[in-house]
Amino acid sequence: MAMPKLNQLPPPPPRIGMWEPISTAQPAELDMSRTRELQKFMEDAGLYESGEESLKRQEVLGRLDQIVKAWVKKVTEAKGYNEEMVEEANAVIFTFGSYRLGVNGPGADIDTLCVGPRHVTREEDFFGELHRMLAELPEVQELHPVPDAYVPVMKFKFDGVSIDLLYAKLGLWVIPDDLDLSVPTLLQDLDEKSVLSLNGSRVTDKILHMVPNVQNFQTTLRCIRYWAKQRGVYSNVAGFLGGINWAILVARICQLYPTALPSLLVSRFFKLFSQWRWPNPVLLCPIEGGSLVLPSWDPRRNFRDRNDLMPIITPVYPCINSSYNVSSSTLCIMQQEFRRGNNICEAMDASVTGWNTLFERFLFFEAYKNYLQIDITARKDIDLMNWQGWVESRLRLLTSRIEKNTRGMLQCHPHPGECLDKSKRFHRCYFMGLQRKPGVCAQEGGPFDIRFTVEEFKNMVGMYTFKKPGMWIGVCHIKRNNIPLFVFPGGVRPARPKRVARENVAAAEVDEAGDGKRRKIDESITCHKLRKFDSVAGTENTPLAMEAKLEDSSITARCPVVDCSQSCLGNEGSFKFSPPVGASSSVSGSSSSTAVVILVSDVVPAPSVSQQGSSEVHDRFQDDAQSMGEVQQNFGEGTRVENEGVQQGVATGRDCSNIFRNDGGVEELEPTAPSSNVVSASYGAQKPLIKFNFTSLVRANC
Repeated sequence: MAMPKLNQLPPPPPRIGMWEPISTAQPAELDMSRTRELQKFMEDAGLYESGEESLKRQEVLGRLDQIVKAWVKKVTEAKGYNEEMVEEANAVIFTFGSYRLGVNGPGADIDTLCVGPRHVTREEDFFGELHRMLAELPEVQELHPVPDAYVPVMKFKFDGVSIDLLYAKLGLWVIPDDLDLSVPTLLQDLDEKSVLSLNGSRVTDKILHMVPNVQNFQTTLRCIRYWAKQRGVYSNVAGFLGGINWAILVARICQLYPTALPSLLVSRFFKLFSQWRWPNPVLLCPIEGGSLVLPSWDPRRNFRDRNDLMPIITPVYPCINSSYNVSSSTLCIMQQEFRRGNNICEAMDASVTGWNTLFERFLFFEAYKNYLQIDITARKDIDLMNWQGWVESRLRLLTSRIEKNTRGMLQCHPHPGECLDKSKRFHRCYFMGLQRKPGVCAQEGGPFDIRFTVEEFKNMVGMYTFKKPGMWIGVCHIKRNNIPLFVFPGGVRPARPKRVARENVAAAEVDEAGDGKRRKIDESITCHKLRKFDSVAGTENTPLAMEAKLEDSSITARCPVVDCSQSCLGNEGSFKFSPPVGASSSVSGSSSSTAVVILVSDVVPAPSVSQQGSSEVHDRFQDDAQSMGEVQQNFGEGTRVENEGVQQGVATGRDCSNIFRNDGGVEELEPTAPSSNVVSASYGAQKPLIKFNFTSLVRANC
């Protein structure tokens, strides 16, 4: 008698990737309901293109394929090959990126790759003859070659459709139409740029073969891409993640939850990567080795790979880090966004909020108090496009150099896109938000001098090989209230909420301690004024560098070294000297004379002192006064200075003019007021300020 058949569950999906899945549970009804809500939300947000637009893209790709085939035949004939060779000459167009993955939205560009034979070069033929052919076509607009990019690319619009076209020269004399790029032997004897160009298409096809359910992967990836753009973290050029990076991260989640629906995949995406311990790499499969001598990502052997902060490794040989642009600042920002996304998904599980909260746009121009504004100009459209491509490829270096020169204490948040001022021709504008890195207190970091870093960046950008007259770049520091209106929708500055911070999310958000209080991020920063000033030999890069300008009866002193705001140094850190004899005394220190601010570096912290006509301040310092020449010499040598003479002279009412006479910058200086008129003196900050009131100054050449 046959045994009755038991109710059997469907067999688990085969393992895809390096590890076993975390869960293979079948979707619950709640997951199905939330997935329908997510798809409805994305449809309402306009993330899907229409059928007409999809058909137009196919027509453009067909036309482009015809053009490159004609181009290869023309180049082959021009190089003197026989008729048979000219007849067999061929090139093939491949797609990759969002279009190949099936997640492109309306108006998105198409990433394309042109594969040509060995006798058709990139420098002379691709950026030469093909560029000229495309420029002559009326359907082609905004033709913009970027031959010096990490992966050389030619950008243009073909009949309104944006195209990014790469080129790879294979070691074949004839390119078949059914070419399979996954064959590793095709990489034999290729130059580095061709290997990088081929990687885009090869990686895209591999990802699609590495996910258990392509449809769920596409829906989840479309959602994550939209979230990243809304939160301002979608830009490979700016130091965040690009399309292929997000695709690999989503594919990894799909491998770990092969049966999950998109709603659960999105939740698990934020849960996993909010806890990921970078720089542990994200891998879809083991790193492949090959018989070819091509460098693969291996921090054990390659010293450069050890510096990668957020390694996301491509799944095809040669396996490389696709997120090499990520800096310390951009990684910190993305980690904050992962935590925010995880908090919101947990709130959604508790039915506290919905999908719209997750996709709230990050208010970049309201989030920081300080910004860098980078302006570029040119004389013609074609010059501007070339200049813009070069500058954009170098912007990430400005972020990394600021981090390095401030010892990682200053965090830079690059705006992921350009800003256009319609009132100016041939002009583009970029912005970077600046703030102290979370966890760095004002007294620890002090003010930041980034003038030298900015000048170094401008000089590096100015070394552009194809630079033409009129190509200009300028960098300046602006406050939030001075942001130009053209960056806002409609040119109208929105009403500023009470508090705008990166980690302000739904009411369900809690801090790390779990006490329900919102975590506060100190966004205060004091940034150096980036402006041209007269250099003084031996003092340009010292904290004492100062520029003074004489007026009729007063001194208008400017300190380009530091903007001495209270937000940086707190309530302590400045000596408030008394006004001259006969002038009114006030706590604010206001008088008819003008204050000159000098930065004092590396002062030993001391408790705060508040005194009225007392000698307690005097007891803190030694009796003999230091001359200003000695102080300046000490600053130049980087030694510690304790301001003994300065503070002593004021506290005791002695004539402080001798402090400055040896400097050569002051010829005559009247004595200060007696100690009975001293308002206050406080210290304790790492870089306190000294404020002096002058009644007469004949010459100042600080």
